[in-house]
Amino acid sequence: MYERACHFMMFSTGARIGFFTGNVRKITEDLKTLRPTIFISVPRLLNRIHDKVMSDLEKSSFKKFLFNMALSSKESELSRNIIRRDSMWDYIVFRKIQETLGGRIRFVLSGSAPLSDRVMKFLRASFGCFVFEGYGQTETTAGATIQLMGDPTIGHVGPPLPCNLVKLIDVPDMDYYAKDGTGEVCFKGPNIFQGYLYDDQKTKEAFDEDGWLLSGDIGIWLPNGTLKIVDRRKNIFKLSQGEYIAPEKIEEIYQPCPSVHQVFITGIGTESCVVGIVVPETAELNKTFPGQVEELCSNEEVKQHILKEMTSFAKKANLRSFEQ
Repeated sequence: MYERACHFMMFSTGARIGFFTGNVRKITEDLKTLRPTIFISVPRLLNRIHDKVMSDLEKSSFKKFLFNMALSSKESELSRNIIRRDSMWDYIVFRKIQETLGGRIRFVLSGSAPLSDRVMKFLRASFGCFVFEGYGQTETTAGATIQLMGDPTIGHVGPPLPCNLVKLIDVPDMDYYAKDGTGEVCFKGPNIFQGYLYDDQKTKEAFDEDGWLLSGDIGIWLPNGTLKIVDRRKNIFKLSQGEYIAPEKIEEIYQPCPSVHQVFITGIGTESCVVGIVVPETAELNKTFPGQVEELCSNEEVKQHILKEMTSFAKKANLRSFEQ
């Protein structure tokens, strides 16, 4: 739905749309050939761009020092709502990163999953353009809220779009209450779907008695009128000690690990800890451990290396012991 909505928006304004060749490994080559002015993406790809740059910087202390200095300078400008790509740092440091998207990007739109504050700052500074983050669901015809042009703040998904109303309702079992500005996010408006095809029961469960769509996401209203998604009501489970686990939140913390290509978190109520299933990032691991993915998965040294890396990310994110 996110992709289709973007297509319709582009077609309605007379824009041209370019599609990649289908090979994810060659998407950088496709971007350099197409040289788009608007880039619609998902966090996974944007995270990979960030992680690749950060990984390359580890090879040179001087380059890392210079990059951090440049990033700090650009972030200072961003806080004053100055977004540009003609500064000294753009020519010295960021031009190569900008060329990965063709060098003509005017703005980037990210959706379908959360984008971390760290990556958002990096993208705005290095690309020298505004990077928007939107929030919505298939049931809301894609976007329901979006960050505004000219708003330099991050850590939220913007205010509601004019096409729908947004409210928060109490979730007592998770200790969230609308009077405190937190609760489950609900939508109402002409962009909301009518129901699931041939599934009346699921349709009934998706709405409350007043016709508001229940998103399953937990949000908080910020003082500037924007919405911040902080938790997930659906897809949560309880461990044997009674603690609630939001697996998607934990997956977002582990996903940026250089040695992790994909991660899936699960668990059951009779156990006291979560279980993680990891697909290794072969290209990154091959720098130290040669071999195909099957060999890497059976290598105990590789497993310990990935575990150590993931533990480091978990501690930095202040994950509780039973969440790790």
